[in-house]
Amino acid sequence: MHQSRNQLDATAIGLMILFCMLWGVQQVAIKFATPGISPVWQAALRSIGACVLVLGWTRLRGISLCERDGTLLPGLLAGLLFAGEFALLYSGLLFTTASRGVIFLYTAPFIVSLGAVLMLPGEHMRRIQWLGLALAFGGVLVLFGDSLFSRAGGTWVGDAMILLAAVLWASTTLTVKLSRLATAAPEKTLLYQLGISALVLPVLALALGERGVGTLTATVVASMLFQIVGVASLSYVGWFWLVRHYPATRLSAFSFLTPVMGVLAGVVLLDEPLNPGVVFALALVGGGIWLANRPPVATD
Repeated sequence: MHQSRNQLDATAIGLMILFCMLWGVQQVAIKFATPGISPVWQAALRSIGACVLVLGWTRLRGISLCERDGTLLPGLLAGLLFAGEFALLYSGLLFTTASRGVIFLYTAPFIVSLGAVLMLPGEHMRRIQWLGLALAFGGVLVLFGDSLFSRAGGTWVGDAMILLAAVLWASTTLTVKLSRLATAAPEKTLLYQLGISALVLPVLALALGERGVGTLTATVVASMLFQIVGVASLSYVGWFWLVRHYPATRLSAFSFLTPVMGVLAGVVLLDEPLNPGVVFALALVGGGIWLANRPPVATD
C-alpha cells in the first residue's frame, strides 16, 4: 500500500527541480539531434528506446507486469492520451511558433488543478495557491509573451492544437491519480504510455513526411541517449512515482520551471544571450511555486 502525502517534502521538491532541469535541457538536446534525426522521429525513437530500458529494469527488479490489477483500461487510456499529446504538440508546431506553443502548452497546470479540485476529494486549492499558479504562468509570459502580440496569421490552428495537447497532458496526470494506476508500480504506468507512443509516433512521423534518420554524429547520438535514458526512462519513472505519492496540484506548479530551465540551458550550451527578462521570469516562477506550495495559515 502506497502512502500519499498532503505536502511536498524535501525529496519531492529536489526531484521536481532535477526533473524540470532535465526536461529543460531536453529542449536543447532536441536541437542538437535535429540535424541527424527529424523531431517526431526523435520522439518515436525515444519512446522505443526507453520502452526497452524500462522493460529490462522491471525484469531485473522482478516487477510483475502481467498481473490482473485493474490497470489495463486506464493504462491504455493514459497511453493514448500521452501519444495524442505529442502528436498534437509536434503537429501544432508546424503551424505556430515554438514560443507561442510554450505559452499554450503551459496552461496544463491550471487544468490539472481544476480537475483535481473537481474530481479528487483529497485535493483542494486555496486562493493563494491559484495566485501562485498565475504568478508562475506570468513568468512564462515574461519569457515568451511578446510572441502573442506578433502577427498571428494562420497560427491559431497550431495554437488550438497545442492547447488541446495541454488538455491531454493534464488528462494523463488526472487519469493516473483517479484510477488503479495510482497504486501501480510507476514503471508499469510508464510502460503503458511508452508502448502506445512507440506505436503511434512512427506512424505520425511517416504521415508528416519527415526525413527520418540521417547522418549520426557523436553529438546526435549523445543527444538521443540523453533523451532516452535521462528523460524518457529515469525522469518519467520518477515523475510517476511522485504523482503516485504527492498532490498533483502542487507537483504541476513545478512544471513552470521547465521552460525557464530550457532558456537557461540554451544560454549555457548554445551561447544564447541572457537578458534580464530571464532572471525576472525565474523570480516570478519561483515565487509562484512557493505560493502554490505554501502550507495553509490562518489568514488564507
